[in-house]
Amino acid sequence: MPPAKTSFVDKVLGRLTRLDADNVRALMQRLAEERSLLETVFNIVEDGIVVTADDGRVLYLNQSAVRLLGLAEGAKAEGQTIQQLLPELDWEKLRAVDQEGGSQVVRQEFEVTWPRPRFFRLFAAPIDGEASGSAGLALILNDATEARQKEFETVESERLQALTLLAASLAHEIGNPLNALNIHLQLMEREIRRLRTELLAMRNNTPRGPRPRALQLGAEQAAFASIDKLQQFAGVARGEIGRLDYIVSQFLQALRPSNPKLRSADLNQTIRETLDLLQPELENRGLFIAEELDGKLPAGHFDPDQIKQVLVNLIRNAMQAMTRGGTLTLATGQHAEGQWFSVGDTGGGIPQETMNRLFKPFHTTKKKGTGLGLMIVQRLVRAHHGRIDVESHVGRGTRFRIWLPGPPKVRLLSHPGEDAS
Repeated sequence: MPPAKTSFVDKVLGRLTRLDADNVRALMQRLAEERSLLETVFNIVEDGIVVTADDGRVLYLNQSAVRLLGLAEGAKAEGQTIQQLLPELDWEKLRAVDQEGGSQVVRQEFEVTWPRPRFFRLFAAPIDGEASGSAGLALILNDATEARQKEFETVESERLQALTLLAASLAHEIGNPLNALNIHLQLMEREIRRLRTELLAMRNNTPRGPRPRALQLGAEQAAFASIDKLQQFAGVARGEIGRLDYIVSQFLQALRPSNPKLRSADLNQTIRETLDLLQPELENRGLFIAEELDGKLPAGHFDPDQIKQVLVNLIRNAMQAMTRGGTLTLATGQHAEGQWFSVGDTGGGIPQETMNRLFKPFHTTKKKGTGLGLMIVQRLVRAHHGRIDVESHVGRGTRFRIWLPGPPKVRLLSHPGEDAS
């Protein structure tokens, strides 16, 4: 390994006893210029840079680190511990690397919730290079949130491309038989009504003796019993057709989402209209509704029709997760960048092993579910540039919270010659 180049400081230290006042002054000026240059370079780097002492105290951090850590401008972070600024960081592992010494760079990945949910990649290396012992660490924070999101979207896009061909054939192959079945069931019901009418006319108009009357009554009862069964069978068949039609529409909707038509809208009013739409189903299931809507909520910026679709899917999932007497809770509120709403239930909750597959197509825990409802919810929320949080406790219930951004901010530019203040 080639020897390291002698630094400017090393040269100065070797001649320190021979320097006069003018040389010391020139030296200090040059050091100040180099410090200013380094600070400028560090602060224009997009990645966060944090230098810590061996006990985890922050010695230096650049402007990007201040922004990524959510510190107020001008706040003094020096002197605080890295554990206070990044509780999610595995500091003990990094400290052990610093004590071992050697040429190595440690890489960690973790998620933070403050100042907003982000995904970080961290690179750490000892300040003293390969020397053993603890002298502190240099940490580089890379915000990989968008890169990770693009990875997820790429994987999802590839998965959906494989389903696109199936969607086209599915709509054609199932749609046509559904229409034919529906028409023939209507004809069957019409024949049943005609047969019932003729039997009633025969009973009222045909003279009957003692024995023929008894025989005729038995035949009529058998005929009416057959008619009742036919009607029952027809009702079941029509119900299954409705279910198949719902599956097809959900499938196509999941694969061909439309862009949201964003406009100013009332989130509380959208929720109330959705509840009015689903009120008969809620009452039939014997569920209670708890509204925790923010009365001071300003107008939002979203597509009301698509948000209703999100609400319908989430509310129906919540309804199916609960037994009679459960409570459906709908809440709204504000956050720094827009608004949020949540749908909560008192059902059995979602097991941890199921959470990772929650938004995957065709994954469902319901006997007659399509596994596409939450996938549609995720697509619509992403189209709004929002996000979904899920909180679930087995045996206690689940809550989905949707975060929606506010309207885009407009920057006012001054014309040349005008005062921009």
